[in-house]
Amino acid sequence: MSRASRGEAALAGLAAGAMTLGAAEVLAGLWSRASTVEGTPSPLLAVADSFIDLTPPWLKDLAVATFGTADKVALVVGMGLVLAAVCAGIGLLARRRLGAALAVFALVGVVGTTAVLTRPGAAVPDALPTVVGVVVGLLVLRRLLRDVTTTPEVEMPSDLTRRSVLVGGGALAAVGLLGILAGRVLSGAGDAVRAARAAFVVPRVPAPVTIPAAADQGVPGQTSYRTPNDSFYRIDTAVVAPQVDPATWRLRVHGLVEHEVEIDMAELLDQPMVEALVTLTCVSNYVGGNLAGNAVWTGWPVRELLARARPLPEADMVLSTSVDGWTAGTPLDVLTDGRNSLLAVGMNGEPLPPQHGFPVRMVVPGLYGYVSATKWLVDLKVTRFADDEGYWTPRGWSARGPVKTASRIDVPGNGRVDAGPTVVAGVAWAQHRGISRVEVRVDDGEWQEATLAAEPTVDAWRMWMLEWDAQPGEHRLTVRATDGTGETQTEQLAPPAPDGSSGWHTVEVELA
Repeated sequence: MSRASRGEAALAGLAAGAMTLGAAEVLAGLWSRASTVEGTPSPLLAVADSFIDLTPPWLKDLAVATFGTADKVALVVGMGLVLAAVCAGIGLLARRRLGAALAVFALVGVVGTTAVLTRPGAAVPDALPTVVGVVVGLLVLRRLLRDVTTTPEVEMPSDLTRRSVLVGGGALAAVGLLGILAGRVLSGAGDAVRAARAAFVVPRVPAPVTIPAAADQGVPGQTSYRTPNDSFYRIDTAVVAPQVDPATWRLRVHGLVEHEVEIDMAELLDQPMVEALVTLTCVSNYVGGNLAGNAVWTGWPVRELLARARPLPEADMVLSTSVDGWTAGTPLDVLTDGRNSLLAVGMNGEPLPPQHGFPVRMVVPGLYGYVSATKWLVDLKVTRFADDEGYWTPRGWSARGPVKTASRIDVPGNGRVDAGPTVVAGVAWAQHRGISRVEVRVDDGEWQEATLAAEPTVDAWRMWMLEWDAQPGEHRLTVRATDGTGETQTEQLAPPAPDGSSGWHTVEVELA
């Protein structure tokens, strides 16, 4: 009797897992190229997306707080480590009970297959790559460990059989990893959309936004007034940004309306477009956090499209849906009043980046993104809050999500700075109400009114600064803002869940 060592068994399990994913990803890539179905044949992406869907609010909040906009990278790395541990464990089980190990491996495959079949737009054939991959993995695991866990009919030296596990297992693991990469390439994910975006021309508008120089105070370290596209925060539930071809894009309006409406990209671009300067904010932003960004958006007012459909009197909500099935419930009155709620196709004069919703997304001033800023938009259902819920509402978040007044100190940051004349500066926002005053307090002293930059629109954030004669020692700086209605932000600290964080931002500085 020759039995594999623990290391050899673990390697065999890893090789089987890598070959499963490699074969599945290659087939999924080929299937994605040939299929017109909008499912997710990749088991890796399907499991990751399903995990996000099942994530409780507290864990999602913790992930964003810990990793920020790198939360998806952390998820993929974490998934890889967990899968590696599971496969190694299956290999260890196979040392003594090969049949049981094969059954557990198959069960893991069932989980992956289920994830694929439950993604939006999935069809039964989408499961085929995963099924084939699992069969390949089972054969690899059985073949690698058979000779070193059973007595062969032809006696072989144990070092030879073990060498076959080490060499064969290592080689198959490498082949599997290459297969995963090849699957992503074969899928052509993004190729057609990149070409379409390169050819996409953002429509000109009759009254383009002009940002006065006085809106940006230019203090070193202070955030810039307009956020570059590549620096704009991204928080959503898509592990990989959906790739939507403008040529096949459609937007349907239905539900509690007199007339259902459907438009394509050509019709949308024929409409009179406008530009709007709007700050977007994520509800997961902690006090002093950076999950907010300001951009010039180009699009068609949502109210114009809804006017075609004629919502019924009993409607009070619009449920918007992304191509990947994510939904947001937005108050109907916010989409039909005078604010610049847009079906946006442009961002800072460029086509929307894929990670920010190309070709069409929603932009709604005054609401957190989880109830308004649907990317990759394909559907608008006019309905009622009593009848429908957006993605995050059943997960414990509030239904309407109005943005709370917030302010942040950008400079100086926490730490050691030089004493003497010092500029304290940052940004404040209260979208669709505007900012009328910002005050700064040093330690427990009197509140001092900061100098405000120009405010081109109440829908965007406002820069502020204060000149401070900093004395040596340790000091605590605190900021608070007052919105355009005269209401000062609350001192009461609250976490992001369920309706956005609150409290005054403070920094601790030590002056030499």
